[in-house]
Amino acid sequence: MILRPQFTERETNFGTPEKGPTDMFGIPGNPAVTLTPRAVRQITRLMERDGAKGLRIGVKKGGCAGMEYTMEYVTEIGEHDEVVEQDGARVIIAPMAQMFLFGTEIDYETTLLESGFRFRNPNVAEACGCGESIKFHDTEETEAQTGTG
Repeated sequence: MILRPQFTERETNFGTPEKGPTDMFGIPGNPAVTLTPRAVRQITRLMERDGAKGLRIGVKKGGCAGMEYTMEYVTEIGEHDEVVEQDGARVIIAPMAQMFLFGTEIDYETTLLESGFRFRNPNVAEACGCGESIKFHDTEETEAQTGTG
């Protein structure tokens, strides 16, 4: 799925960067998401161009499959945000999206017709035909696949 976000600048009041982010769902020592070199270059460019502290990624209800990815510039990092920094690029994961995005690889692709971020997310059960919305595995499906249920 290629995500072509409409960026809007948003300032949050959920804490200060000095308090530091927390990792709600991650495994110590492993980043919640990873970035390809192309994604690092694009995120760094966007941060520099717009003076942002990073890009916040999240999920919201919507689209034909039920959920959509969101991206926006960040001017303040919230107390409960997960912060992933890689080679100068900073991705902030909204607290409610952390469990849906854990293990995701973010890439940036440019084709003849479009360019945008691509999310390779192991938690996605299906995506709609237009590629803009996703459905996540529910608890029973995840337990059945991993044998933990």
